[in-house]
Amino acid sequence: MTLGCIDVEVRIGGKTLLSGANITLHPGRVTAILGPNGAGKSTLLSVLGGQRRPDRGRVLLDRLSPAEHKTAALALRRALMPQESAVAFDFTAQEIVALGRFPHRGTPSRDEDAIIESAMALTDVSALAQRVLNTLSGGEKARVQMARALAQLWDPRPDGSARWLLLDEPTAALDLAHQHAAMRLLRDWAGQGVGIVAVLHDLNLARRYADDVVVLVGGAGVHQGPAAEVLQPALIERVWAMRCQPINAADGTVQYLFG
Repeated sequence: MTLGCIDVEVRIGGKTLLSGANITLHPGRVTAILGPNGAGKSTLLSVLGGQRRPDRGRVLLDRLSPAEHKTAALALRRALMPQESAVAFDFTAQEIVALGRFPHRGTPSRDEDAIIESAMALTDVSALAQRVLNTLSGGEKARVQMARALAQLWDPRPDGSARWLLLDEPTAALDLAHQHAAMRLLRDWAGQGVGIVAVLHDLNLARRYADDVVVLVGGAGVHQGPAAEVLQPALIERVWAMRCQPINAADGTVQYLFG
């Protein structure tokens, strides 16, 4: 039960956003997609999620392309959290989270309301339930959207198929405490067998919470593998043109000082 792509290329106009991307992701792990601005991180996530079809190559979820899965069935297994959190209508935060349960309308849980409440509690947005989404701060919107995605994937699938949560910069708008709370939450969900794939910019967050990383430069996968093995100072300097010094945090996790 894997998600990945084989020799994927994506072009827009005359620009190649991804080229020769070969990636394999596994459920039960947190994978961070990293790279400089314009490297193709969001493009890769949209391809993996089935939102964008590649110009060349294949995307496979359990040996089938996203298009070969029935849309309703795919929505029960794969949830997406986009960068942009605004909506066109004045939905409340609670109504947005409830949209995550829409794919389950055919066979709803007996605890639909409890699932929505629990998802909001996990992302610390319970107090925002009756607030209109577009009146919230960027960080509050992001936490509401994460709660929606969690509600969508709340229960394990009866057939044992893997669930996948794909998030585009989920920590970008969050304050420091909520960044770490969100990443701990994602790690907890990975521990329940969910495949977590997140575009991140903070290398220290990736080093602390991700099991695996995919580093992109100019659209091509430079390295994929365990975070501790891939995120080494030499690679960081080559990709981001930044020197860094590794230090050991109090809990033994390696973190980087840049300068």
